[in-house]
Amino acid sequence: MASVLSSSSPAPAVTGLFDFQINGFGGVDFQDEKLNLADFEHAVSSLRKHQVAGIFTTFVTDYVDALIRKLENFERLCAASPESGSIVVGYHLEGPWMWPEAGYRGAHPAEPMHAPSIPEFEKFQKAANGRVRLVTLAPEWPGSSEVIRELTQRGISVALGHTNASEAQIDAAIEAGARFCTHLGNGTPVQMARHDNIIQRLLARDEMFACLIPDGIHLPPFVLKNFYRAKPPGRVLFTTDAMAGAGAGVGRYKIGELDIEVGVDGIARNPGGQGFAGSTLTPDEGVRRTAAYLNLSIATATELWSSAAATAFGVKLPALSLA
Repeated sequence: MASVLSSSSPAPAVTGLFDFQINGFGGVDFQDEKLNLADFEHAVSSLRKHQVAGIFTTFVTDYVDALIRKLENFERLCAASPESGSIVVGYHLEGPWMWPEAGYRGAHPAEPMHAPSIPEFEKFQKAANGRVRLVTLAPEWPGSSEVIRELTQRGISVALGHTNASEAQIDAAIEAGARFCTHLGNGTPVQMARHDNIIQRLLARDEMFACLIPDGIHLPPFVLKNFYRAKPPGRVLFTTDAMAGAGAGVGRYKIGELDIEVGVDGIARNPGGQGFAGSTLTPDEGVRRTAAYLNLSIATATELWSSAAATAFGVKLPALSLA
């Protein structure tokens, strides 16, 4: 992928990029509960080659015990390799508290999805050594507002995603403290009501950050531009939603139990060529495409992918040399 800097640009020490939704990278699937140290270090090395200083390792929907094992294993890996582990500034749980209806669940399995609870979150947070920083959920589940309020009071960011929440349910979630929309415009059915749909309901909420995937695939560039313009200044963030194929090229990869095919066009598809399943976008290429699609300077796009995102989630990023 292209560098954020041109070959003629100087290579200063700068704040590196931050991506709050990384499911895997460099051919390595972070959903593998038996992920080994060598593969973990390889993935981190690949992330750093793409100018990434920090990530939220993202775990997609699975059964509670499996998620606990994944969190515990990642903590072991970070402890075993502190230099590599420093890139993991927290965890993002994208599931299992999302909506299981077909279309809205996206590529996530429906069976493990269920209503959120604080006792269950305590199990996740214990396994993560207190490092779960972001939770995506669907606020139409009973008890969601109480969970959102408690997580917010603990300093955990809450995003709405893979949801078909009503306006009243979104109101209640915002009042309780939800501040983000996970990959807005995706995780929705192909066909919906043309006006009253979850994209429009969430896009209209000025209080919330719209998190967008600017790969030109998940959102066509004209849609990305419309969404960006629809939000107040400072209320748009960008992510790759990267899976194992990011930074790895054409091939067959995994997201948990799913087999994913990445073709020469760079699109991560479910077997048989249907639908999206994560992205192969790298964060440095995300900067370039954000600038190109939205007619922004590279400096502005870089800020959106680094300090703006880190500030929104309360993350402090180390300096990263681009030499």
